[in-house]
Amino acid sequence: MIHIDLTDQPIDVAAALQLVEAEGAGAINTFIGTVRNQSTGRSVVRLEYEAYDSMALHQLRKVAEQALEQWPMLQQVAIIHRKGTLYIGDVAVVVAVSTPHRAESFAACQFIIDTLKQVVTIWKKEFYEDGDVWVAAHP
Repeated sequence: MIHIDLTDQPIDVAAALQLVEAEGAGAINTFIGTVRNQSTGRSVVRLEYEAYDSMALHQLRKVAEQALEQWPMLQQVAIIHRKGTLYIGDVAVVVAVSTPHRAESFAACQFIIDTLKQVVTIWKKEFYEDGDVWVAAHP
């Protein structure tokens, strides 16, 4: 029911979607976070994500469990976050959920991505042509 992964390998979005397939699901909602080419008006060259792996995995699972408490009709939840060096266009995170109906699917997916950005021990550093900065983990 809950699939969690923290990886230094490219994320296979199609495989993530397969993790949340369920016969009773009328809705599968997915958030795919990608590396964009600019931030706060500066050109981004790359990102680096660092994580306290065991803590991050535990926290990701807790976020998924909180979503299940809030939306008991969730059938499957998948959260996959990448770490290491990522370049423009790379997938940094995938959140996928399945539910019988779309409203719960949208709400649960948004709750998961917003909450994990606030509480999970994964840190992002942005690299620009003229320097770098650690970015707060808030949306």
